[in-house]
Amino acid sequence: MNPSRHQTEATDVTTPTPEQPQAAPAEGALRHALSNGITAFLFAATGPLAILITVGRSGGLSQADIASWIFGAYGLGGLLTLWMCWRYRQPLGLAWTIPGALLLPPALDHLSFAEVIGAYWVTGLLITVLGASGVVSRVMRRVPMPIVMGMVAGVFLPLGVRVITAFTDLPVVATITLATFVLFTVLPTLGRRVPPVLAALLAGVLAALLLGAMQPLGPSTGLLATPRLYTPAFSVQALLELVVPMAVTVLAIQNAQGFAVLQQAGHSAPVRAVTVACGLGSLPFAAVGSVPTCLTGPVNGILVASGERGTHWLGGLVFGVIMVLFGLFAPAATRLALALPMSLIGLLGGLAMLRVLQGAFQSAFRGRCPLGAMVAFVVTVANVPILNIGAPFWGLVFAFAASALLERDDLREAMHGR
Repeated sequence: MNPSRHQTEATDVTTPTPEQPQAAPAEGALRHALSNGITAFLFAATGPLAILITVGRSGGLSQADIASWIFGAYGLGGLLTLWMCWRYRQPLGLAWTIPGALLLPPALDHLSFAEVIGAYWVTGLLITVLGASGVVSRVMRRVPMPIVMGMVAGVFLPLGVRVITAFTDLPVVATITLATFVLFTVLPTLGRRVPPVLAALLAGVLAALLLGAMQPLGPSTGLLATPRLYTPAFSVQALLELVVPMAVTVLAIQNAQGFAVLQQAGHSAPVRAVTVACGLGSLPFAAVGSVPTCLTGPVNGILVASGERGTHWLGGLVFGVIMVLFGLFAPAATRLALALPMSLIGLLGGLAMLRVLQGAFQSAFRGRCPLGAMVAFVVTVANVPILNIGAPFWGLVFAFAASALLERDDLREAMHGR
Protein backbone atom coordinates (compact mmCIF):
# COMPACT_ATOMS: atom_id res chain seq x y z
CA MET A 1 0.00 0.00 0.00
CA ASN A 2 1.00 3.59 -0.48
CA PRO A 3 2.11 5.06 2.89
CA SER A 4 1.06 8.56 1.86
CA ARG A 5 -2.53 7.40 1.69
CA HIS A 6 -2.45 6.40 5.35
CA GLN A 7 -1.05 9.77 6.29
CA THR A 8 -3.80 11.55 4.44
CA GLU A 9 -6.57 9.45 5.94
CA ALA A 10 -5.13 9.80 9.42
CA THR A 11 -5.47 13.56 9.29
CA ASP A 12 -8.38 14.32 7.04
CA VAL A 13 -11.01 14.38 9.82
CA THR A 14 -9.50 17.29 11.66
CA THR A 15 -6.93 18.89 9.41
CA PRO A 16 -7.54 19.53 5.71
CA THR A 17 -4.72 19.02 3.27
CA PRO A 18 -2.70 22.26 3.20
CA GLU A 19 -3.66 24.40 0.27
CA GLN A 20 -1.23 26.39 -1.81
CA PRO A 21 -1.90 30.14 -1.80
CA GLN A 22 -4.44 30.86 -4.50
CA ALA A 23 -4.96 33.99 -6.51
CA ALA A 24 -8.35 35.64 -6.49
CA PRO A 25 -10.69 33.74 -8.80
CA ALA A 26 -11.04 35.22 -12.26
CA GLU A 27 -14.38 36.63 -13.40
CA GLY A 28 -14.84 33.67 -15.75
CA ALA A 29 -14.33 31.21 -12.88
CA LEU A 30 -17.00 32.99 -10.87
CA ARG A 31 -19.43 32.76 -13.76
CA HIS A 32 -18.84 29.01 -14.04
CA ALA A 33 -19.25 28.64 -10.28
CA LEU A 34 -22.53 30.54 -10.43
CA SER A 35 -23.75 28.48 -13.38
CA ASN A 36 -22.81 25.13 -11.86
CA GLY A 37 -24.15 26.03 -8.42
CA ILE A 38 -27.50 27.23 -9.75
CA THR A 39 -27.90 24.23 -12.06
CA ALA A 40 -27.03 21.81 -9.25
CA PHE A 41 -29.59 23.49 -7.01
CA LEU A 42 -32.31 23.39 -9.66
CA PHE A 43 -31.64 19.70 -10.09
CA ALA A 44 -31.87 19.15 -6.33
CA ALA A 45 -34.94 21.35 -5.90
CA THR A 46 -37.14 19.91 -8.65
CA GLY A 47 -36.98 16.18 -9.36
CA PRO A 48 -35.70 15.17 -5.89
CA LEU A 49 -38.14 17.59 -4.25
CA ALA A 50 -41.03 16.06 -6.16
CA ILE A 51 -39.86 12.62 -4.96
CA LEU A 52 -39.69 13.89 -1.38
CA ILE A 53 -43.23 15.25 -1.52
CA THR A 54 -44.56 12.10 -3.21
CA VAL A 55 -42.85 9.82 -0.69
CA GLY A 56 -44.08 11.90 2.23
CA ARG A 57 -47.66 11.90 1.02
CA SER A 58 -47.69 8.19 0.19
CA GLY A 59 -46.24 7.51 3.63
CA GLY A 60 -49.12 9.39 5.25
CA LEU A 61 -47.07 12.33 6.55
CA SER A 62 -48.83 15.62 7.17
CA GLN A 63 -48.02 18.81 5.28
CA ALA A 64 -46.23 20.11 8.39
CA ASP A 65 -44.11 16.94 8.54
CA ILE A 66 -43.13 17.31 4.89
CA ALA A 67 -42.31 21.01 5.34
CA SER A 68 -40.05 20.16 8.28
CA TRP A 69 -38.34 17.46 6.19
CA ILE A 70 -37.74 19.99 3.41
CA PHE A 71 -36.22 22.42 5.91
CA GLY A 72 -33.80 19.78 7.17
CA ALA A 73 -32.94 18.23 3.82
CA TYR A 74 -32.23 21.54 2.11
CA GLY A 75 -31.48 24.12 4.82
CA LEU A 76 -29.29 21.92 7.02
CA GLY A 77 -27.83 20.21 3.95
CA GLY A 78 -26.82 23.62 2.62
CA LEU A 79 -25.08 24.54 5.88
CA LEU A 80 -23.17 21.25 5.86
CA THR A 81 -22.18 21.82 2.24
CA LEU A 82 -20.91 25.33 2.99
CA TRP A 83 -18.77 24.08 5.87
CA MET A 84 -17.24 21.17 3.93
CA CYS A 85 -16.57 23.19 0.76
CA TRP A 86 -14.96 26.03 2.71
CA ARG A 87 -12.86 23.78 4.94
CA TYR A 88 -11.53 21.46 2.23
CA ARG A 89 -11.67 23.81 -0.78
CA GLN A 90 -13.40 21.07 -2.78
CA PRO A 91 -16.90 20.79 -4.30
CA LEU A 92 -18.48 18.63 -1.58
CA GLY A 93 -22.22 18.95 -2.12
CA LEU A 94 -24.19 17.14 0.60
CA ALA A 95 -27.94 16.58 0.59
CA TRP A 96 -30.43 13.86 1.49
CA THR A 97 -30.50 10.30 0.22
CA ILE A 98 -33.27 9.66 -2.31
CA PRO A 99 -33.00 5.82 -2.22
CA GLY A 100 -33.18 6.00 1.56
CA ALA A 101 -36.35 8.07 1.29
CA LEU A 102 -37.97 5.45 -0.91
CA LEU A 103 -37.81 3.01 2.03
CA LEU A 104 -40.21 5.23 3.98
CA PRO A 105 -43.71 4.50 2.54
CA PRO A 106 -43.64 0.70 3.02
CA ALA A 107 -42.09 1.12 6.47
CA LEU A 108 -44.84 3.49 7.61
CA ASP A 109 -47.44 0.81 6.82
CA HIS A 110 -46.49 -0.91 10.08
CA LEU A 111 -44.10 1.46 11.89
CA SER A 112 -44.75 4.79 13.55
CA PHE A 113 -42.93 7.88 12.28
CA ALA A 114 -41.18 8.10 15.68
CA GLU A 115 -39.79 4.57 15.16
CA VAL A 116 -38.56 5.57 11.69
CA ILE A 117 -36.89 8.65 13.21
CA GLY A 118 -35.19 6.36 15.72
CA ALA A 119 -33.81 4.29 12.85
CA TYR A 120 -32.48 7.50 11.27
CA TRP A 121 -30.58 8.29 14.49
CA VAL A 122 -29.02 4.84 14.70
CA THR A 123 -28.10 4.97 11.00
CA GLY A 124 -26.33 8.29 11.53
CA LEU A 125 -24.38 6.92 14.48
CA LEU A 126 -23.42 3.78 12.54
CA ILE A 127 -22.16 5.82 9.58
CA THR A 128 -20.17 8.04 11.95
CA VAL A 129 -18.48 5.07 13.62
CA LEU A 130 -17.65 3.42 10.29
CA GLY A 131 -16.25 6.68 8.93
CA ALA A 132 -14.17 7.51 12.00
CA SER A 133 -12.75 3.97 12.14
CA GLY A 134 -11.26 4.34 8.67
CA VAL A 135 -13.05 1.25 7.36
CA VAL A 136 -14.79 3.21 4.62
CA SER A 137 -11.53 4.84 3.54
CA ARG A 138 -9.76 1.48 3.28
CA VAL A 139 -12.62 -0.05 1.32
CA MET A 140 -12.73 2.88 -1.09
CA ARG A 141 -9.00 2.54 -1.78
CA ARG A 142 -9.51 -1.14 -2.61
CA VAL A 143 -12.50 -0.72 -4.91
CA PRO A 144 -11.44 -0.89 -8.59
CA MET A 145 -12.36 2.43 -10.18
CA PRO A 146 -13.62 0.89 -13.48
CA ILE A 147 -16.27 -1.08 -11.57
CA VAL A 148 -17.36 1.98 -9.58
CA MET A 149 -17.50 4.11 -12.71
CA GLY A 150 -19.58 1.43 -14.43
CA MET A 151 -22.09 1.84 -11.60
CA VAL A 152 -21.88 5.65 -11.87
CA ALA A 153 -22.48 5.48 -15.63
CA GLY A 154 -25.58 3.38 -14.97
CA VAL A 155 -26.89 5.92 -12.45
CA PHE A 156 -26.19 8.93 -14.66
CA LEU A 157 -27.39 7.46 -17.98
CA PRO A 158 -31.09 8.23 -17.28
CA LEU A 159 -30.07 11.84 -16.58
CA GLY A 160 -28.32 12.08 -19.93
CA VAL A 161 -31.32 10.52 -21.68
CA ARG A 162 -33.49 13.40 -20.45
CA VAL A 163 -31.79 15.62 -23.02
CA ILE A 164 -33.76 13.67 -25.63
CA THR A 165 -36.98 12.89 -23.74
CA ALA A 166 -37.51 16.60 -23.01
CA PHE A 167 -38.46 17.04 -26.67
CA THR A 168 -41.50 14.77 -26.24
CA ASP A 169 -43.02 17.06 -23.60
CA LEU A 170 -41.95 20.58 -24.59
CA PRO A 171 -40.41 20.44 -28.08
CA VAL A 172 -40.24 24.21 -28.63
CA VAL A 173 -38.82 25.00 -25.19
CA ALA A 174 -36.38 22.11 -25.49
CA THR A 175 -35.26 23.26 -28.95
CA ILE A 176 -34.61 26.81 -27.75
CA THR A 177 -32.76 25.57 -24.67
CA LEU A 178 -30.57 23.10 -26.55
CA ALA A 179 -29.87 25.56 -29.38
CA THR A 180 -28.72 28.15 -26.85
CA PHE A 181 -26.44 25.61 -25.17
CA VAL A 182 -24.91 24.59 -28.51
CA LEU A 183 -24.47 28.23 -29.59
CA PHE A 184 -22.63 29.21 -26.41
CA THR A 185 -20.54 26.04 -26.61
CA VAL A 186 -19.52 26.41 -30.25
CA LEU A 187 -18.70 30.13 -29.99
CA PRO A 188 -15.96 30.49 -27.34
CA THR A 189 -16.39 34.27 -27.14
CA LEU A 190 -19.97 33.79 -25.95
CA GLY A 191 -19.12 30.84 -23.69
CA ARG A 192 -16.45 32.85 -21.89
CA ARG A 193 -18.98 35.56 -21.08
CA VAL A 194 -21.83 33.27 -20.01
CA PRO A 195 -21.33 29.52 -19.34
CA PRO A 196 -23.40 27.44 -21.80
CA VAL A 197 -25.54 25.78 -19.14
CA LEU A 198 -26.39 29.12 -17.51
CA ALA A 199 -27.28 30.59 -20.91
CA ALA A 200 -29.45 27.55 -21.64
CA LEU A 201 -31.15 27.93 -18.24
CA LEU A 202 -32.02 31.59 -18.86
CA ALA A 203 -33.25 30.88 -22.41
CA GLY A 204 -35.28 27.86 -21.31
CA VAL A 205 -37.03 29.64 -18.43
CA LEU A 206 -37.79 32.66 -20.64
CA ALA A 207 -39.18 30.39 -23.36
CA ALA A 208 -41.31 28.50 -20.85
CA LEU A 209 -42.73 31.77 -19.52
CA LEU A 210 -43.52 33.17 -22.97
CA LEU A 211 -45.06 29.91 -24.21
CA GLY A 212 -47.14 29.30 -21.09
CA ALA A 213 -45.30 26.10 -20.18
CA MET A 214 -44.87 26.97 -16.50
CA GLN A 215 -46.92 24.93 -14.05
CA PRO A 216 -49.57 26.76 -12.00
CA LEU A 217 -48.46 27.81 -8.54
CA GLY A 218 -49.86 25.70 -5.74
CA PRO A 219 -51.70 27.19 -2.75
CA SER A 220 -49.61 29.34 -0.43
CA THR A 221 -48.68 27.79 2.91
CA GLY A 222 -46.66 30.69 4.26
CA LEU A 223 -43.25 32.23 3.69
CA LEU A 224 -40.81 30.93 6.32
CA ALA A 225 -40.22 27.33 7.32
CA THR A 226 -41.43 26.17 10.74
CA PRO A 227 -39.47 22.98 11.47
CA ARG A 228 -40.72 20.45 13.98
CA LEU A 229 -38.56 18.62 16.51
CA TYR A 230 -39.29 14.89 16.75
CA THR A 231 -38.66 12.57 19.67
CA PRO A 232 -37.31 9.25 18.39
CA ALA A 233 -38.65 5.87 19.43
CA PHE A 234 -36.50 2.76 19.14
CA SER A 235 -37.92 -0.62 18.15
CA VAL A 236 -36.09 -3.76 17.13
CA GLN A 237 -38.27 -4.16 14.03
CA ALA A 238 -37.51 -0.64 12.76
CA LEU A 239 -33.79 -1.01 13.40
CA LEU A 240 -33.59 -4.38 11.64
CA GLU A 241 -35.66 -3.19 8.70
CA LEU A 242 -34.15 0.24 8.04
CA VAL A 243 -30.69 0.78 9.52
CA VAL A 244 -28.61 -1.55 7.33
CA PRO A 245 -30.37 -0.66 4.02
CA MET A 246 -30.02 3.06 4.76
CA ALA A 247 -26.37 2.80 5.78
CA VAL A 248 -25.59 0.78 2.65
CA THR A 249 -27.51 3.32 0.56
CA VAL A 250 -25.46 6.23 1.91
CA LEU A 251 -22.05 4.54 1.89
CA ALA A 252 -22.11 2.14 -1.05
CA ILE A 253 -24.49 3.92 -3.42
CA GLN A 254 -24.64 7.67 -2.86
CA ASN A 255 -21.22 8.42 -1.38
CA ALA A 256 -19.50 5.97 -3.72
CA GLN A 257 -20.94 7.89 -6.66
CA GLY A 258 -19.86 11.21 -5.23
CA PHE A 259 -16.30 10.09 -4.51
CA ALA A 260 -15.96 8.52 -7.96
CA VAL A 261 -17.22 11.65 -9.73
CA LEU A 262 -14.85 13.88 -7.77
CA GLN A 263 -11.89 11.58 -8.41
CA GLN A 264 -12.71 11.53 -12.12
CA ALA A 265 -12.57 15.35 -12.09
CA GLY A 266 -9.16 15.33 -10.39
CA HIS A 267 -10.25 15.94 -6.79
CA SER A 268 -8.95 13.88 -3.87
CA ALA A 269 -11.96 13.98 -1.58
CA PRO A 270 -11.35 13.39 2.17
CA VAL A 271 -13.27 10.11 2.43
CA ARG A 272 -13.12 9.78 6.19
CA ALA A 273 -14.10 13.38 6.88
CA VAL A 274 -17.00 13.28 4.42
CA THR A 275 -18.28 9.99 5.85
CA VAL A 276 -18.15 11.32 9.40
CA ALA A 277 -19.88 14.53 8.27
CA CYS A 278 -22.66 12.47 6.67
CA GLY A 279 -23.09 10.45 9.86
CA LEU A 280 -23.08 13.40 12.24
CA GLY A 281 -25.13 15.50 9.82
CA SER A 282 -27.80 12.81 9.79
CA LEU A 283 -28.52 13.45 13.48
CA PRO A 284 -29.90 17.02 13.15
CA PHE A 285 -31.54 15.86 9.91
CA ALA A 286 -33.37 13.20 11.91
CA ALA A 287 -34.32 15.69 14.62
CA VAL A 288 -36.49 17.58 12.10
CA GLY A 289 -37.79 14.46 10.33
CA SER A 290 -35.42 14.09 7.38
CA VAL A 291 -33.74 10.97 6.03
CA PRO A 292 -29.91 10.72 6.40
CA THR A 293 -27.52 12.93 4.48
CA CYS A 294 -25.04 11.85 1.80
CA LEU A 295 -22.51 13.06 -0.76
CA THR A 296 -24.67 13.16 -3.88
CA GLY A 297 -23.35 11.94 -7.20
CA PRO A 298 -25.47 14.03 -9.62
CA VAL A 299 -25.03 17.30 -7.69
CA ASN A 300 -21.27 16.91 -7.49
CA GLY A 301 -21.19 15.87 -11.13
CA ILE A 302 -22.81 19.18 -12.03
CA LEU A 303 -20.49 21.14 -9.72
CA VAL A 304 -17.42 19.83 -11.57
CA ALA A 305 -18.98 20.03 -15.05
CA SER A 306 -17.13 23.17 -16.15
CA GLY A 307 -14.57 25.72 -15.03
CA GLU A 308 -11.13 25.29 -13.53
CA ARG A 309 -10.65 22.45 -11.07
CA GLY A 310 -9.23 24.79 -8.42
CA THR A 311 -12.41 26.88 -8.38
CA HIS A 312 -15.01 24.09 -8.44
CA TRP A 313 -15.51 24.53 -4.70
CA LEU A 314 -16.91 28.01 -5.34
CA GLY A 315 -19.80 26.36 -7.17
CA GLY A 316 -20.32 24.28 -4.04
CA LEU A 317 -20.59 27.48 -2.00
CA VAL A 318 -23.18 28.88 -4.42
CA PHE A 319 -25.11 25.62 -4.19
CA GLY A 320 -24.92 25.65 -0.38
CA VAL A 321 -26.10 29.27 -0.04
CA ILE A 322 -29.12 28.71 -2.27
CA MET A 323 -29.94 25.49 -0.43
CA VAL A 324 -29.92 27.33 2.90
CA LEU A 325 -32.22 30.05 1.53
CA PHE A 326 -34.50 27.42 0.01
CA GLY A 327 -34.71 25.64 3.37
CA LEU A 328 -35.47 28.84 5.26
CA PHE A 329 -38.16 29.89 2.78
CA ALA A 330 -39.24 26.32 2.04
CA PRO A 331 -43.03 26.88 1.74
CA ALA A 332 -42.73 29.74 -0.79
CA ALA A 333 -39.62 28.39 -2.53
CA THR A 334 -41.24 24.99 -3.05
CA ARG A 335 -44.18 26.58 -4.85
CA LEU A 336 -41.81 28.34 -7.26
CA ALA A 337 -39.53 25.35 -7.80
CA LEU A 338 -42.42 23.04 -8.65
CA ALA A 339 -43.73 25.58 -11.16
CA LEU A 340 -40.72 24.95 -13.42
CA PRO A 341 -41.38 22.33 -16.12
CA MET A 342 -39.83 19.04 -15.04
CA SER A 343 -38.70 18.27 -18.58
CA LEU A 344 -36.81 21.58 -18.77
CA ILE A 345 -34.93 20.87 -15.54
CA GLY A 346 -34.23 17.34 -16.77
CA LEU A 347 -32.84 18.75 -20.00
CA LEU A 348 -30.59 21.23 -18.16
CA GLY A 349 -29.37 18.57 -15.75
CA GLY A 350 -28.66 16.22 -18.64
CA LEU A 351 -26.68 18.89 -20.51
CA ALA A 352 -24.62 19.61 -17.39
CA MET A 353 -23.97 15.87 -16.90
CA LEU A 354 -22.88 15.01 -20.46
CA ARG A 355 -19.15 15.48 -19.82
CA VAL A 356 -19.38 13.61 -16.53
CA LEU A 357 -21.24 10.76 -18.21
CA GLN A 358 -18.63 10.65 -20.98
CA GLY A 359 -15.85 10.48 -18.39
CA ALA A 360 -17.66 7.71 -16.52
CA PHE A 361 -17.87 5.55 -19.64
CA GLN A 362 -14.22 6.18 -20.50
CA SER A 363 -13.03 5.29 -17.01
CA ALA A 364 -15.26 2.22 -16.84
CA PHE A 365 -14.32 0.57 -20.10
CA ARG A 366 -10.76 1.69 -20.80
CA GLY A 367 -9.12 0.10 -17.77
CA ARG A 368 -9.03 -3.24 -16.01
CA CYS A 369 -12.11 -5.32 -15.18
CA PRO A 370 -14.16 -4.33 -18.26
CA LEU A 371 -16.56 -7.23 -17.71
CA GLY A 372 -17.10 -6.19 -14.10
CA ALA A 373 -17.70 -2.60 -15.23
CA MET A 374 -20.28 -3.82 -17.75
CA VAL A 375 -22.05 -5.92 -15.12
CA ALA A 376 -22.14 -2.95 -12.74
CA PHE A 377 -23.54 -0.76 -15.53
CA VAL A 378 -26.24 -3.21 -16.66
CA VAL A 379 -27.45 -4.12 -13.16
CA THR A 380 -27.61 -0.44 -12.17
CA VAL A 381 -29.51 0.56 -15.32
CA ALA A 382 -31.99 -2.28 -14.68
CA ASN A 383 -32.83 -0.51 -11.39
CA VAL A 384 -34.26 -3.58 -9.64
CA PRO A 385 -33.91 -3.35 -5.82
CA ILE A 386 -33.24 -6.50 -3.79
CA LEU A 387 -33.97 -6.74 -0.05
CA ASN A 388 -34.94 -3.04 -0.02
CA ILE A 389 -31.44 -2.07 -1.19
CA GLY A 390 -31.08 -0.19 -4.46
CA ALA A 391 -29.71 -1.57 -7.72
CA PRO A 392 -26.41 0.43 -7.69
CA PHE A 393 -25.25 -1.52 -4.62
CA TRP A 394 -26.08 -4.83 -6.26
CA GLY A 395 -24.34 -3.63 -9.39
CA LEU A 396 -21.13 -3.39 -7.37
CA VAL A 397 -21.73 -6.76 -5.68
CA PHE A 398 -22.43 -8.65 -8.91
CA ALA A 399 -19.58 -6.85 -10.68
CA PHE A 400 -17.10 -7.99 -8.04
CA ALA A 401 -18.44 -11.54 -8.31
CA ALA A 402 -18.09 -11.51 -12.10
CA SER A 403 -14.56 -10.10 -11.99
CA ALA A 404 -13.52 -12.52 -9.22
CA LEU A 405 -14.65 -15.44 -11.37
CA LEU A 406 -13.63 -14.29 -14.85
CA GLU A 407 -11.12 -11.44 -14.42
CA ARG A 408 -9.07 -12.56 -11.44
CA ASP A 409 -5.76 -11.05 -12.55
CA ASP A 410 -7.37 -7.73 -13.48
CA LEU A 411 -9.24 -7.59 -10.19
CA ARG A 412 -6.15 -8.43 -8.13
CA GLU A 413 -4.04 -5.77 -9.87
CA ALA A 414 -6.79 -3.15 -9.67
CA MET A 415 -7.34 -3.74 -5.94
CA HIS A 416 -3.61 -3.34 -5.28
CA GLY A 417 -3.39 -0.15 -7.34
CA ARG A 418 -1.15 -1.52 -10.10
